[in-house]
Amino acid sequence: MFHRSFQFAALALAALFGCQQAASAADRLPLERWRSYAGVSWEAPKDGKDPMPFAASVGAPIAGLHFDAQGTAYVSTPRLVSASAPATLSRLDTRAKTGPARLSAFPSVAGNAVAGAPEHSLRNVLGFHVDRRNGWLWALDMGFVAGEAEAPAGAQKVLVLDLKSGRTVKRIALDGVADRKGSFLNDIAVDERRRVAYISDSGMRSAPDNMVGLIVVDFALGQARRVLDKHPGLQVEPAVQVVSHGAEVWPGNPLLLGINGIALSPDARTLYWTVTTGTRARSVPTAVLRTTTSNDAQIAAAIQDLGPVGGNTDGIVTDAEGRLYITDVTHNGIVRYDPRTQTMSLLASDEGVQWPDTPALLPGGDLVFTSSALNKHFAGAVRSGEERYELWRLPLDGRKTRAH
Repeated sequence: MFHRSFQFAALALAALFGCQQAASAADRLPLERWRSYAGVSWEAPKDGKDPMPFAASVGAPIAGLHFDAQGTAYVSTPRLVSASAPATLSRLDTRAKTGPARLSAFPSVAGNAVAGAPEHSLRNVLGFHVDRRNGWLWALDMGFVAGEAEAPAGAQKVLVLDLKSGRTVKRIALDGVADRKGSFLNDIAVDERRRVAYISDSGMRSAPDNMVGLIVVDFALGQARRVLDKHPGLQVEPAVQVVSHGAEVWPGNPLLLGINGIALSPDARTLYWTVTTGTRARSVPTAVLRTTTSNDAQIAAAIQDLGPVGGNTDGIVTDAEGRLYITDVTHNGIVRYDPRTQTMSLLASDEGVQWPDTPALLPGGDLVFTSSALNKHFAGAVRSGEERYELWRLPLDGRKTRAH
């Protein structure tokens, strides 16, 4: 996500910056360009041939990514560049290795209709979470679409959907805790056991004085509350530039993106986050966030500074051992933070990666992340028909990647 005047562009795009302990090239793990797609398509293939790409694929970049327990991939195509895509949340057929990304709208095309009832239809999803424990998908709807100055009433929401049937399990309204003009509801992390979700509001649409904040969502109560409103630890850092492939993103009209990627420790007792136009990673105990009587001063006092990251980044995820993986858009790869040793290192990188966005873990443990060149798409620097949306894979046990 990026900000140009009032254009949001930085799509969730993104999350961190700073100076880091970089591993040597010899120590880095091998990255594999796992899938490479020529645009996207919601058409079914015919006669064994690749489907035709969606005509406006250049405005439908694949950003979010998560896998269910069987390895089925779900992706988001946020309607930030264009509102024309037939769906903003879809299943992705990763078996196909040629042609456009083969998508099927989830829960349905009608359930993704921009013109549908704002309270119930998915309009613009960037962040979402596949809940393997409960068999749900938590979809975070930013509410607005490209060309709208504000989200319609009721459009900002979390829809909890059943993975098998697609039915809505629960709808949780966010209008009372997010601003319809200024909020940029970026990413969501879910405590599957307690059924509590945490949402990052990057506030990019209100830049340069971003309306940043954290939103805590209680499934059982069906309620949400906002904390750390405009707190400096979530805010854009002055004088920080966002850099990709050695160049500032949008020089003269810089990307101003606050808190972006968020993730929970395996026991869900710690929430991590990073700031795209910033330099550091931070954490806070979730107990203080879940305590409804905690005020912002008490929550702020519990924040831990984990140190500089080493580059601007986007999404983050934790593995079963509690290690944190951060997509580094400055160095075209993955940074790992180990809470046991409190060390940050560049784990893997490749010049072929174009804006690493969302990392996710396959059921077997490998890390896969989207590479979408979002900074170029938001700048209008990608020609229609030349877009490539890629998935890169990183074997976390250090072995050589295998055919799949």
